[in-house]
Order: sequence, then C-alpha cells, then structure tokens
Amino acid sequence: MIISVAERLKNVEDYYFVKKLEEIAKLNADGKQVINFGIGSPDLAPSEETIEELVRVSSQATSHGYQPYRGIPEFRNKVSDWYKTTYNVDLNPQNEILPLMGSKEGILHLSMAFLNPGDKVLIPNPGYPTYTSNSKLIGAQILFYDLKEENGWFPSIEDLKKMPLEGVKLMWLNYPHMPTGTRVNIDKLKELVDFATKFQILICHDNPYSLVLNEEKPTSILSIPGAKEVAVELNSFSKSFNMAGWRIGMMVGNADYLAAALRVKSNVDSGMFLALQKAAIKALDNSDQWHTKRNTIYKNRRTVVYQILDYLGFQYDRHQTGLFVWAKAPETLKDIPAYVDKILNQAYVFITPGEIFGSNGARFIRLSLCVPEEKMKEAFERLKKFGDFN
Repeated sequence: MIISVAERLKNVEDYYFVKKLEEIAKLNADGKQVINFGIGSPDLAPSEETIEELVRVSSQATSHGYQPYRGIPEFRNKVSDWYKTTYNVDLNPQNEILPLMGSKEGILHLSMAFLNPGDKVLIPNPGYPTYTSNSKLIGAQILFYDLKEENGWFPSIEDLKKMPLEGVKLMWLNYPHMPTGTRVNIDKLKELVDFATKFQILICHDNPYSLVLNEEKPTSILSIPGAKEVAVELNSFSKSFNMAGWRIGMMVGNADYLAAALRVKSNVDSGMFLALQKAAIKALDNSDQWHTKRNTIYKNRRTVVYQILDYLGFQYDRHQTGLFVWAKAPETLKDIPAYVDKILNQAYVFITPGEIFGSNGARFIRLSLCVPEEKMKEAFERLKKFGDFN
C-alpha cells in the first residue's frame, strides 16, 4: 500500500465475523457445508404483507427519488403508534423519531454527534463489539463497565460510581442483553436513569430483541419517568420482523438529541428508499399471531441447542431471551477459541467464542437460533460423531 491509512484505523480491526465468514466460505468452497451458529441473521421471511407492499411500491415510477432525511410522515406516525401500543411510550412523530438504515448506523451517528476525541464513553463488558469499534474510530476514551454472571449480568451502580466519571458523555446499554440473553429489569433501568441524571450522561439504549422469545411485556427505557432527558433508544426491524438485510431501524427520544444525530446522518446518506418505509409500516401491523409463530419456531430450535450444550457439557440459563443462547464452558475446558476452531475444522460447525464480546465473556460461547431445526439436528449428529473436542 502506497498511501498510509488514517491513524484511527490502527486501533480498529475488522469486525470478527468478517474474517470468520471468509474462513467459513473457503471451507464451503471445499464442499464442507459448515453449519453456522454464529450471526443472528434471521433465516425466516418477513410477513407476506410486508413483501407485497415492497413490491407494490417499488413498481411505481414515482417511488424512486430521494426521500426526506427524517423519513416520510406516515412512517414516523406509525412508529409513534407502535411505540405507544408496544411500550406505552409517547413519541412526537414530528421530531422524536428518526429512521435509520439499521440501528447499527445509529451507533456511529450518536458517537459522532456527542463524542469529541478524548471524551469518555461507558461500554458494557461483555457487549456488542460495535460500541467499542465506533468509539475508537471517534478517538474516545473507553471505560468498560463490568457485567458479571454473579450480578445477573447487570451493572453495579456502586461500581459505576467508583469509576473516573469526569468527562463521560455516553453510556451504551442493551436490554434484553446481547450476548447474554438477560431480560429487562425495570428497577435496574430506573437506577441507571437516576445514575445518568446525576452524572449528566447520555444513555444510548440498544433495544432490538424485546419481541424475540420474551415472555414478559416488551420494555423501553423511555417508559421510565425522566428517561427522555438522559436517554435515547435504538430499535430495529432486523430481529423482530425478519428484515435484517433490509436495513431498517429507528432512533427515538428527545428531539434535541435526535437533531444532533440528524446533523451527522444527513451528511452521510440521502434518505431511505420509499418502498422500504412503506413496507416497514406494514410490518408494524404484524399480528400477535405472526410474532407468536416466529417465537414458537425459535423456541423449538432452542430446545435442540440445549441438547447440544448438554452433550458438550456447557451450562446455561433457561430464562434467556433473544436470538441466542449464552453458555458457560466446563472447568475442564481451558482454551475456548481453540475449542471453537477445532469444532469448525473437524465437525464443520461454527459457534461464537464469548471473548469477542469482552473479557467477561471469555468462559462462554454463544449460539444463534437462526439455523433451521433440521440443520441443528445435523450439527448435533456431527458433534456426536467426533466426540470429545478437548
């Protein structure tokens, strides 16, 4: 390479799955047919009404121009109604809803809008790696806060208060939690809102899993009194509506916070395709029965994952929610990444090592439920064929 890359890239590596998927592709090219429990990319289709609307609007000659940066009013009105019905949260559709091309881009928009180089940001350990990589791209100072099994995978407020909080601008939060599958605890969220209010920190709550295998009423942090002053929320169509590749999400909350994010976003893209917005409106009308059917499929798959984990000797909590199962390795297993690679290269089954989500995930693995049940059973047979991978 003749031209050197920017300094900011020297501390940022490719997303873990970029390299791993390339490795899996090579194995598949050799005929190995890897069964991939890695990424939470739904293999089920969106509702028929959603797809029909995409086709209908796409066929209209007037649908293909630039769209408003804030999204069409019909989309924002529908999100407002859906948030009220689903989470009991009132949102002004004029300025408290911002459509995103997937909630992942919202992580970067918020980071760019609020973090100067050297500003501090609180990031969960374990947590979604994109929180860390985007913070590094901005040049922010990262403060990892612990989520531990003994604390039910929730942060300790007392431990947070002991951290060097001067200069902290943002705190990334995610419940139902990925990767651990921890359910929402409204009392814990209230404590965190109080903490953020006291220390003047903006909580960025990432909430894409609230409708997936969640036996409780879906919760938004914005339902907590006072939360709008110190919190914004990201949500997504990817997991709950089987629309991961469509890249549709939204940022909701305080109008001033969203306006700051929009100043970044409007200089990055030129609005979302009209047919996608119209189709998303249809998706938000999916019936309770549609969501129940999806969750039943995932529940059946999860039973097979439990059987696999029991065979491998891993421990797990049956009260997890979301698209994954998080499991702890037996004490006899010392090198989990090597174990994962051995399973990949011998049984051609890929599972995710928990260490990619942070040091507190080092003794864990994560399995996605986005694998057809018959393929899961095939993976189980492959693992039994090879026996002990230690």
